[in-house]
Amino acid sequence: MTGQLCHNPSQTAGQTVVSELRGPVVIVEINRPEVRNAVNQETAGRLLEELQAFDRDPELKVAVLHGKGGNFCAGYDLKMLANEKAPLKLEQDVRKDPGPMGPSRLQLSKPLIAAVSGFAVAGGLELALLADLRVVEESAIMGVFCRRFGVPLIDGGTVRLPRLIGLSRALDLILTGRPVGAQEALAYGLANRVVPNGQALQASLQLAEEISSFPQRCLRADRSSAMHSCFDASSFTQALQYEFDHGVPVIQEEAIPGATKFVGGEGRGGKFSSD
Repeated sequence: MTGQLCHNPSQTAGQTVVSELRGPVVIVEINRPEVRNAVNQETAGRLLEELQAFDRDPELKVAVLHGKGGNFCAGYDLKMLANEKAPLKLEQDVRKDPGPMGPSRLQLSKPLIAAVSGFAVAGGLELALLADLRVVEESAIMGVFCRRFGVPLIDGGTVRLPRLIGLSRALDLILTGRPVGAQEALAYGLANRVVPNGQALQASLQLAEEISSFPQRCLRADRSSAMHSCFDASSFTQALQYEFDHGVPVIQEEAIPGATKFVGGEGRGGKFSSD
């Protein structure tokens, strides 16, 4: 992996983003707890680098995004923004990296899980929306808190949120900026799992390990088709064609060996190997 992986906690001082390998899983952590993991330009760049490195590394299967010190991310660092002497330089072409929060324009080829504790608000909510799954602690708060200060959602929030929870609910959150607790987030589909406080990271790692245990080419083909259907397909027919074209090559490589295992007695009765 080309990103900088940190295995020793004593080496994290001064690093705004730290990473740790757990077998085929990489944990990427925002390390600015003194500002509730608000993101500045350096942090945005490092987040982008780490997730790009994850996506390129053939040995890694799932990434977990987390915030150190009890908060996921409080959004862009408004103190830094207020003290900017010159206009903020942002890449205007959304086909290019980075987004203001860093990796928000990425279309990852492998699953990303957000382990959410404390605040995941404003741009921090947008980072959580980048993930495929969100594991949320009971006391976590999500919301478009930047509504209060005239800071727009320009990291995919207005694009991903309506797709995830529907336009009506998304507009409720976008227009009011109100806080959303874990149970409401779960009912909306904004959270995929709610876990006790302090357990989001561990629960996310367990989920990542489970996902990593499946045949990966098939999993990624199905994931890619779902994403394409939601965001890029021009029609139902085109989405079906994409699904078929990307699914068929998997049959020889993974489906036939998988069928052979089933015939041999593995996975009968819906049993998973991890059960």
